[in-house]
Amino acid sequence: MSDAISFLEPRADVLARRAQIVADLTDLLPAECLVHEARELVPFETDAFVSYRRLPLAVALPRTTAEVSAIMRYCNRYGIPVVPRGAGTSLSGGAIPQEDAVVLGLSKMNSILEIDLPNRVAVVQAGVTNLNISESVSADGFFYAPDPSSQLACTIGGNIGMNSGGAHCLKYGVTTNNLLGVRMVLVDGTVIELGGKALDAAGYDLLGLVCGHEGQLGIVTEATVRLIAKPEGARPVLFGFESSEEAGACVADVIAAGIIPVAIEFMDKPAIEICEAFAHAGYPLDVGALLIVEVEGSEAEMDAALKDIVEIARRHAVKTVRECQSATEAALIWKGRKSAFGATGRIADYICMDGTVPLSQLSHVLKRTAEIVDHYGLRVANVFHAGDGNMHPLILFNANDPEDAARAEAAGNDILRLCVDAGGCLTGEHGVGIEKRDLMRHQYSEVDLTQQMAARAAFDPGWILNPSKVFPLEGRPAA
Repeated sequence: MSDAISFLEPRADVLARRAQIVADLTDLLPAECLVHEARELVPFETDAFVSYRRLPLAVALPRTTAEVSAIMRYCNRYGIPVVPRGAGTSLSGGAIPQEDAVVLGLSKMNSILEIDLPNRVAVVQAGVTNLNISESVSADGFFYAPDPSSQLACTIGGNIGMNSGGAHCLKYGVTTNNLLGVRMVLVDGTVIELGGKALDAAGYDLLGLVCGHEGQLGIVTEATVRLIAKPEGARPVLFGFESSEEAGACVADVIAAGIIPVAIEFMDKPAIEICEAFAHAGYPLDVGALLIVEVEGSEAEMDAALKDIVEIARRHAVKTVRECQSATEAALIWKGRKSAFGATGRIADYICMDGTVPLSQLSHVLKRTAEIVDHYGLRVANVFHAGDGNMHPLILFNANDPEDAARAEAAGNDILRLCVDAGGCLTGEHGVGIEKRDLMRHQYSEVDLTQQMAARAAFDPGWILNPSKVFPLEGRPAA
């Protein structure tokens, strides 16, 4: 395990009372909802950012908002840190616990409470998987738009915590654009409702603050999400280019022309080869970079949009243009893209970065990313949401070699600094977690950070919610 990223020192008084805390939690929850034996805690010691691990003090798995409220009331009273956890798919270490913390997992809160098609909304518990929402309304001609690559496993509570996106966020937006309301438990156990089925709620937009809060403002237990009618048709098209720079320039020109496809996904040559070997999607192997551009609407609308996109692509010396000819072929194209992270894990350990850049800087940042990774003697595969500039370089390394792991982390940090320097930001959809926490000062001034921490402290004065995450450990206000 790497020790490059530090955690807060465990609270000695909490550790000393571990047996009593477990006994008290046993009074609040049934036996099947509490995990406290050491070997049973191991599955909760990390999330998808597997370089760092900590065994929690205990794991609470409540089934209702009332149980969440009771746990928070107790932990707040005794100053016990709480780490919220959805499905554990966080790539920034957002759900990694610490030794004095109770992990509050929402996996048992997995019911769809209401499907309201006249108002085009669904009300779901926080442990419902992202994909399950779409599957529940598909037969009625609707879907839930955000579609992270992990949507088969990731849950709506985690999506809200990180403001997750996905391939189709270019047209439909990320979680914040599709979230109408939440039920949330505050640190003292108070249950509040923000927003609802109406398109706009009265008062301050606290919902906008909560979406992306990384589990530091409260525990979201239910969500009201927007449902969207399925389009008449959708057609993904593969565009192959000689280089990543040409592909990046094409993306910028498509958006600059006022054309908004439903998705523009990017793969460079290493990513193409990795994904094709896994999914056999029919990706061209003789190109340096690939765009998956999906348009939707009527046949006439799709034809018109593709005509304009092809014309722009030709100005960038496109080598391959291939439209899918069937639903099966379209499914394969997306299977390859959505399998990218798992397929890469078959051939090497990797760190998945998550910086966002202005589209006008995309070609420059891609070129510099390759130079940075090469400088550290490593390899990189780029696969990302090109339409909104949300980059996901996969830095390949050997996790069993501490020096190699340190080089990978250093390369990743340099890439994130590059994104900020190019006018972008540290994260698009994975969150800050522990991974980017110590880079926050590269993005924000001390005044900015002080204001953000003041907003956080207004919800959690004792800093017990996910305390080692998001903000640099130095310079925090005393809890």
